[in-house]
Amino acid sequence: MTVFEDGFGRSQVTPEAGGISWLRSPHPAVVADREGGVVEFNTAAADLFPEMGVGSWLDEVVPGWLADAHQRLSRRVPAPSVPAPARAGRLALRGSHEGRLLRAHPTESGQGDVAWWLVDDSDLNAAEDALRTERERTALLAEASTQLLASLNPDRCLEKTALLAAAHLGDAALVVSPPVRNRYGVVTAVGDRWDRSQVTMDPTSVPGLAEALQGFPPVPARWIDPAELPDWAVPEDFEGTPGAVAITPLPGHGVPAGVLILLRRGGRRAFDSSEELFARLFAARAGAALSAARLYAEQARITRALIAELLPPRLRHVQGVDFAGGYRTSQDTERIGGDFYDVHAGNTADEETLAVLGDVCGKGLDAAVLTGRIRSTVQALLPLAGDHQDVLKLLNGALLTSRHTRFATLVLASVRRSGGQVRLRLTSAGHPRPLILRTTGEVEEADTSGTLVGALPEVTSRSATVHLSPGETCLLYTDGITEARGGPLGSSMFGEDRLQATLAECVGLPAEAVVERLQMITGDWVGRGPHDDMAVVVITAPHTNHLSAVNGHTRGRYTA
Repeated sequence: MTVFEDGFGRSQVTPEAGGISWLRSPHPAVVADREGGVVEFNTAAADLFPEMGVGSWLDEVVPGWLADAHQRLSRRVPAPSVPAPARAGRLALRGSHEGRLLRAHPTESGQGDVAWWLVDDSDLNAAEDALRTERERTALLAEASTQLLASLNPDRCLEKTALLAAAHLGDAALVVSPPVRNRYGVVTAVGDRWDRSQVTMDPTSVPGLAEALQGFPPVPARWIDPAELPDWAVPEDFEGTPGAVAITPLPGHGVPAGVLILLRRGGRRAFDSSEELFARLFAARAGAALSAARLYAEQARITRALIAELLPPRLRHVQGVDFAGGYRTSQDTERIGGDFYDVHAGNTADEETLAVLGDVCGKGLDAAVLTGRIRSTVQALLPLAGDHQDVLKLLNGALLTSRHTRFATLVLASVRRSGGQVRLRLTSAGHPRPLILRTTGEVEEADTSGTLVGALPEVTSRSATVHLSPGETCLLYTDGITEARGGPLGSSMFGEDRLQATLAECVGLPAEAVVERLQMITGDWVGRGPHDDMAVVVITAPHTNHLSAVNGHTRGRYTA
């Protein structure tokens, strides 16, 4: 009895011993002697090698790589350094036969005969190739998502989409954006080069383009004739003529984000179904990134427009009086908060200029929204600015009927220059009293008081009239200045006494310099510690006569 292993660890016996199990194996098996003559084979081997018969020579009926391997093994001839058949494992060999990939496992009998078990690896190899391709595509999708989401700039996202598609999906790629006033933005990419253009075209001229722009599923690539593509759809630096075209929609957040057009040069195979499916997966990620970028850009545009209206204005010389303002939010990363100020110039030099400084309860965006409402209401009440009590009463009523539950404090200052002096009517509504800096360095508090607005049904107030001589200053400020904690120990409040002492050092300084001095001192005091919003408005009577140099006064709020 001759015993063999079938290459899979199972023992088999030759027919002369009566064993027949290996003859029924679905895998081809061939037994050959030392000289290369066929001793025995099973039915599967006969199907694979129709010319095989007992006594035939192995090199005449099997592929050369298998016959050579048998000779080396049976005669113990060393294999060449780079054998024709690649080794698969310690004893197995691989080679092809009639388009099929075979793996051969030899088993020696010890008497010179060798049994060769053959396994068809064609399907396994195809599965491994498919798995490798899917892994590469998955890695590409992950990398594409990372690159596309790395930028929230729509233009950059369009460029990256076209470049990635041209590098991995086709020989060239075009990204068509939804139309704006009947013009379509098109980004083309060939290799590592890209271009941008605006195209006026009929989307129905390209099969599937109009449907894709509306978000409908893509038409099969085989339905699109590359020869019918319009000139704009073929990049100028595209070498040769298109041989295949695929059009895929870029799905967005509720609305289509555009269309991806892939081109493949003539002479290459057309896009198959798996490539079209992969293009749709890529397009889904690109569309999501484009939608996110466009949504962010739109929100950023809206935010800029709203913030521009909520930012404190830049103050200047108005009707012969110097105005300056400074503002610091509670968070250095924010631009708007709950403190605000405005200066509304009169129509003529004889009319009063109204300055308003206020503090809304709270911080951040919610408080800033209410400051915008208060500022708009005060501007609407400018015709009544001659009576501060009426303005406060109407403002209080507007806040009580709003959906907000916040209140506010503010101070009104009606300013008019008369001769060399500046006359101020000051009214506080629950706000810190304005400070007056005289030329002697003395600091006074204006004798005004009142109740806050937006909390009680009725408001009361008492106004004060103050005259400023040339070089004298009136300071309006919010409690974020006096309540700012810092100092050597980090817990002491800046306080009113320290504020008055700091203001006293500003005798003779122009309004802008007073603001800068106050901001520098309070900034050093709080350091990097937490603080409330801080706002100041400085009104100064100039040293010289500026009545002839009133520059560009306008009615309404001054903005930067």
